[in-house]
Amino acid sequence: MAAQTTRSKSFRGYAVGAQAAESRWCVSIRTDTMVGMDVVVQWVETSWSKKSRGGPWAARRNAAPVGLPLPPAPYPAVHEVLIDETEDFVPRVPAPSDPASRHRPDSTGRHTQVGFDEVGDRLRVTVNLQSSAVPRVWRPPAVWLDRGQWLRWQVNYRFAFGGRGGGEWAYRLDTLNLAYGLPERRVFTGTPSTYVDERGDLW
Repeated sequence: MAAQTTRSKSFRGYAVGAQAAESRWCVSIRTDTMVGMDVVVQWVETSWSKKSRGGPWAARRNAAPVGLPLPPAPYPAVHEVLIDETEDFVPRVPAPSDPASRHRPDSTGRHTQVGFDEVGDRLRVTVNLQSSAVPRVWRPPAVWLDRGQWLRWQVNYRFAFGGRGGGEWAYRLDTLNLAYGLPERRVFTGTPSTYVDERGDLW
């Protein structure tokens, strides 16, 4: 019987570096660790302020998509989508040269990290939260995907802005859509094989 091989991969979805000169954080999405793996990732980041916690602006926020069609094949390893209150919650795909694809308003110095373990024809996915996430008394275990399956994992955050408006709250919803095996373009607009909801109550 042939030995089963295991490949461990991890990539930093949001690698954050604090910058003293400005209250922003630096994002880098690494794709080098995904070489040789049939994995397609879509990150959907939705950001808002207390303005969108209720009323018509909250309705706009809630109507924003959490999964969008992929660009034409060949697909990128990571498809990043930004949805922001300041842009009326209209989805936008930043160009590689766009500063918005590397900088977000934030006062933290943390990151959300996703880990992969490929075992035979199955993929094990784990998510490590940013330290400022809403406290959880329990975290879900790793998710296993077979080829042709896909995962949606959602986490939300609340941040304090010391330099903007005297300590206002800002909010962010991270949606990880991850397909194992090459999917069709609209796969992330459908129903996931597995859904992990780690959204906490934000006040």
